[in-house]
Amino acid sequence: MSLSQITMTDPVCGMQVSPSSNAITSQYDGRTYYFCHAGCREKFDADPEGILARRNNRQAGEGAGDVAGGSCCGGDHGKADWDPADVADDAIFTCPMHPEIEQVGFGACPICGMDLEPKFLNADDTGEDPQLVDMKRRFWIGLFLSLPLLVIAMGPMIGLRLTDLLSSSTMGWIQLALASPVVFYCGWPLLVRGVSSFRTMNLNMFSLIVVGSLAAYFFSVVVVLMPGVIPEAFFDNGSPPLYFEAAAVIITLVLMGQVLELRARQQTGGAIRELMKLSPDTAHRIESDPANDELSSKVETDVEIPLKEVAKGDILRVRPGEKIPVDGRVLRGESSVDESMLTGEPIPVGKQADDEVTGGTINQSGSLVIEAVGVGDDTVLSRIVQMVFEAQRSRAPIQRLADTVAQYFVPTVITCAILAFVGWAVWGPEPRLAHAFVVAVAVLIIACPCALGLATPMSVMVGVGRGAKEGVLVKNAEVLERLEKVDTIVIDKTGTLTEGRPVVTHVETIGEWTEPDILAIAAAVEQSSEHPLGEAIVRRAKQDGISFNESSKLDNVSGFQSVTGEGVTAKVDDHKVHIGKAGFFDSQNIHVGKRENELAQQHQSKGRTTIFMAVDGKLAAMFAISDPIKSTTQSALKTLHQMGLEVVMLTGDAEKTAKAVAARLGIDHYYAGVSPDEKRRHVADLMKQGRVVAMAGDGINDAPALAAADVGIAMGTGAGVAIESAGVTLVGGDLRGIVAAEKLSRKTMRNIRQNLFFAFLYNSLGIPIAAGLLYPFFGILLSPMIAAAAMSLSSVSVISNSLRLRHLKLH
Repeated sequence: MSLSQITMTDPVCGMQVSPSSNAITSQYDGRTYYFCHAGCREKFDADPEGILARRNNRQAGEGAGDVAGGSCCGGDHGKADWDPADVADDAIFTCPMHPEIEQVGFGACPICGMDLEPKFLNADDTGEDPQLVDMKRRFWIGLFLSLPLLVIAMGPMIGLRLTDLLSSSTMGWIQLALASPVVFYCGWPLLVRGVSSFRTMNLNMFSLIVVGSLAAYFFSVVVVLMPGVIPEAFFDNGSPPLYFEAAAVIITLVLMGQVLELRARQQTGGAIRELMKLSPDTAHRIESDPANDELSSKVETDVEIPLKEVAKGDILRVRPGEKIPVDGRVLRGESSVDESMLTGEPIPVGKQADDEVTGGTINQSGSLVIEAVGVGDDTVLSRIVQMVFEAQRSRAPIQRLADTVAQYFVPTVITCAILAFVGWAVWGPEPRLAHAFVVAVAVLIIACPCALGLATPMSVMVGVGRGAKEGVLVKNAEVLERLEKVDTIVIDKTGTLTEGRPVVTHVETIGEWTEPDILAIAAAVEQSSEHPLGEAIVRRAKQDGISFNESSKLDNVSGFQSVTGEGVTAKVDDHKVHIGKAGFFDSQNIHVGKRENELAQQHQSKGRTTIFMAVDGKLAAMFAISDPIKSTTQSALKTLHQMGLEVVMLTGDAEKTAKAVAARLGIDHYYAGVSPDEKRRHVADLMKQGRVVAMAGDGINDAPALAAADVGIAMGTGAGVAIESAGVTLVGGDLRGIVAAEKLSRKTMRNIRQNLFFAFLYNSLGIPIAAGLLYPFFGILLSPMIAAAAMSLSSVSVISNSLRLRHLKLH
């Protein structure tokens, strides 16, 4: 059954099923519904309205969303691995190696057979994965029972012949008693997956395991129960051989590989769990009780409440040393806040009224009163966690190579095993059938493609988790792969190269206007603007003690309009005010004199931005605004150049300002006077030249260019981070984040290629050796146990190589 043939969705478990003539169906309200399992139909028939209501809620976005395919949750398999009380009824489960497989409820992946796991972790889920606990229990029981089998089978090699104490028949029964629990209890999840793979014809690693281990086990059962039916060609030293130890050890070693893999997957979520634990359990809500309405005096009381009860708009007190519970805005108080968990910067950040704070950061020196702005899933921390989870489940394009190989791999291996059996049975040495059987089982086991399947997902999961700890949030694995190919970095100046908090350094008045009057009028207009330069004027007016909000002559500001990337206009007490670049004034037919132009060029040559102001169509002032270069910019640009990347700066500043900044920083190319839409065009032009372009900006004004680039990199600072606006979000907000993202991409992709190379090399060498390639030259024939050990070690090698990324140095 291929996924492309599935067209109907089971309303109970979410699995997509084929509406064939023998499909399981039920009629309700004049419509036919299709089910993957009789158990699902029974649940539907018992409460059709409730089932359909829950399904409609999911499709409307209130739940987890419609599923993209999956495996039946109505069967018995897997119920022991997850306690339904621990997982919500509508929890979405997904395959770690095939993230397109999603379903409501637990099950097994119909492609690779791996147990599905919850798509999202619960913040309270700090214990060990129940699936890992179950697999460990099965492994230790299997190991305990397999060791005696190894002693019995391998004893004669070291002179220990237990058959001198007990008869061969008795020893056979003992081995049967020891091996049966290993195969049918310890290995039950593996057998279920293998059988399911043949039923659905999605052949995978478990297909080979079940064929190889059951062949060895049932052959040995026949030897014990009916030795007379075994052909003499199987006989070794006058009696048919037993392979109980091979079946048991194969199962045990595969279980060991599963335990190591599950443990590694759990470790990849360690960084995310650490982030999830950063939020405190409680918050202190300020509740005001009116003490005297006439005097408007109130008594404030701090009430400790659970974090989940905090609502948007609540007023909270954060004491020194406490974690900030939610994203908020400071209303009162001053303090320094440790934001290292987001930015990686060890130096605390000063906070005062109107500043934003992020949930999970640590308040240090003073007490703060904040208004809750983002709570629950709307906090920066929650969005980071969700983004990283989605990225870890995503598939890199390079995975398609492994998928294509795996599609034909298992049938090819089964064919090779059959050919090897025939070849040894016809041309091999005596006992021919015994040799042929051992070779066939060894080929099946050693060729298990688990290393191939793990090669890409493990690296992606570890790499994305490592990036999250360093403030590099990657949207998905495809972005991670594209980022490696980037050869040109396009960056916005304001907030990327610079601090993003410009200051007014000079106010040049024209005519009879005074500086206080100019600042008052300009601040009154710009208080409606969100542009950094407008905010700089407002801050300068506040610093100079100029009251532009309460002044009687400025109480009528209206008609505010903003021309993106050019300037703003407004009416102030019936006076028309224009503020913007020289080009904006030209379009408004407002004359800028020669002296003012020359003065502007002098400021621009020193890297300052100049904007003009006119009142009633006449030039009134010029502002020179400086945005300091970040202290980390110079070294980060040097590193980017050393990595072979070309840096292009796009800015709305004038030519001379842009030239001065580019020369100071050693930037390869720059484009000045660029509007947001023109930034997008410049990015598109670079891509037409064959460049692979990453665009870095603030994620808001630069949105068109971010969307147009091969990789959009949103620069963020604390709570202002635009997490969902680009392929990569840098929480720290400076160029070192771009360096870290590039290193992460390159190292992760190199790790993936190492894993794939090893997996392909392993199978290329392992299958011929298991088939007996070395026997004619060295007399070496690989036993199924050695093949199982080699198969497990190949997976361990891939996992270990992937886990090296946890210690990757990005800064």
